[in-house]
Amino acid sequence: MSPRYFALALLSGVACIATAWHIVPRFPKASSTSDARVALGRMLFFDSALSADGKTSCASCHQPRHAYSDGRATAVGAFGRQGTRNTPSLLTTGNNRPLFWDGRRHLLSEAVLDPLLHPAELALANEEEILSHIQTPAYRAAFAAAFGTTDRAPPTIDRVGLALVDFIQSLPRPITAFDRYQATHDDHTLSPESLDGLRLFIGKAGCSQCHKLDGTPSGFSDDSYHSTGTGLQSVASEIPSLSQRISAEPTDITAIGKEVGTHANVAALGRFVVTHRPRDIGLFRTPSLRYVANTPPYMHDGTVSTLEAAVDQEIYWRGLASGQPLSLTVPERAHLIVFLYALSAKTDQPTEQRSANTRSTSQ
Repeated sequence: MSPRYFALALLSGVACIATAWHIVPRFPKASSTSDARVALGRMLFFDSALSADGKTSCASCHQPRHAYSDGRATAVGAFGRQGTRNTPSLLTTGNNRPLFWDGRRHLLSEAVLDPLLHPAELALANEEEILSHIQTPAYRAAFAAAFGTTDRAPPTIDRVGLALVDFIQSLPRPITAFDRYQATHDDHTLSPESLDGLRLFIGKAGCSQCHKLDGTPSGFSDDSYHSTGTGLQSVASEIPSLSQRISAEPTDITAIGKEVGTHANVAALGRFVVTHRPRDIGLFRTPSLRYVANTPPYMHDGTVSTLEAAVDQEIYWRGLASGQPLSLTVPERAHLIVFLYALSAKTDQPTEQRSANTRSTSQ
């Protein structure tokens, strides 16, 4: 099979994945070389041979049916090793923005390689081991098609990262009800409950202070760091000794990732592990709310299981931080949650059921 047809065959697999999300994939016009890079990235992404146990792949934690998150509290890697952080959706990931919960990376081409070498993720020993797994005729043909080289040119680690980035950036992003509203300003694209929830989101509830509506489509994040009141209490007695130890260690990004991913008490320190600034203890990157109803559980450690509970916790901590307790009525809370569902791809929970399941935060 020629490299070109090899690439097109792999791209057809992306279309099958997108069909499971009830959407038609929309790839930008591109040359055959860039299409081949997407195909190569998909091949790498779903290849369980690129792991120490031969059973785990990038797709093990970034599953299409969960908006490319995994539905678990924290990630599970090779050999069933439990991680410390909740897996974010790849559909809200972008270059030159803070990556990971602590913002330790900004370049997606670097961030995509970290899981391959992380002991609690794909657990390969080093870059040489990564490359040893892709010295096959199929991979050589795919790399040749993707980068315009000959079949004899060996794959490189940088090109592994570039191909994975191209695949991630090619993933179809479902159009949400709020996207249609933002594009048309037609009130009929949202229900009356959702419109009231939007007013609360940017008004009384104050959600948009951190989950900003800037951009088209909106990113729903300020790309900054805030306390969520999650996880830090469990290590409160350890903070003095932990912070002293971490401050004495170098800020090597790869080492930070391994430390955070294998020690839950270190992971609870948040942004501090990257900056060593005491004011950053317990701060985490603001996650995007796009597809939020498709990606439970919530918070950096996945300890909040439902969207309703996440709303309650955020409202409580926002009031605590401002010194003015924030109380929503039963209908207000229900409408805010209905609006959050409008930021997501199609779900199987009807509006009526969501409203019936809500309860007051003012009790």
